[in-house]
Amino acid sequence: MFAFSVVSLNADSLRRNIFWSFRGSIVVMPEDNGLESDPTPVLPVFGLAVAFPLPFIKSASLETSLDLYYNNYGYSDSLQRAVPLAIENRWTQVLGFVLGIHFLSTIPINSLLNFRVSGGFAADLRLCLIAADLNSYEMDDASEQTRKVSDYFWGQGRWFLPVLGGGLDFTLNEKFLLGLDLRAWFPVYRLWTGENEPFIEGWRFGAGIKLTIR
Repeated sequence: MFAFSVVSLNADSLRRNIFWSFRGSIVVMPEDNGLESDPTPVLPVFGLAVAFPLPFIKSASLETSLDLYYNNYGYSDSLQRAVPLAIENRWTQVLGFVLGIHFLSTIPINSLLNFRVSGGFAADLRLCLIAADLNSYEMDDASEQTRKVSDYFWGQGRWFLPVLGGGLDFTLNEKFLLGLDLRAWFPVYRLWTGENEPFIEGWRFGAGIKLTIR
């Protein structure tokens, strides 16, 4: 009976310390493709996260997250890579599911304000679809473009993106925190692909708000 009580108590304590978060961000994906692509994508991104407390490490958690974004792409044969395109030039519609796992640490500044820092890894799982509402004579080109875009994004580990984040959380009440959320994703795959790309290619930078329920 005592052992069962201890297990139940630990389970209840764990549930009380699981934090759910919802966030909306603007993410910039810088590009330097000249006339081969349209301007740098600046995209709305929506996500959620769940943070689990780490035993014996005060103010530290393991956070899992999911972020969703959408953009239009094509494939540049001269650059040999996928490039972002405006809606009127689209061939491929990409829906990105960015799954992340991070270590999260919170440092109290005062009774109302906390500093937050995180670091870990993300996987950008891109669903590449032929763009909608194309003319019938465009479908063969769109199919080939979509195949190339998909092969590029899924090839050579380009889906793997380490991520660092930070922010400030303001205590609204005992249940809710509202905060500034900043993140940067690193194109570490460039270390082994050997592509001759502009320095800024593959980086991502995001800024937004994060609502945490505790």
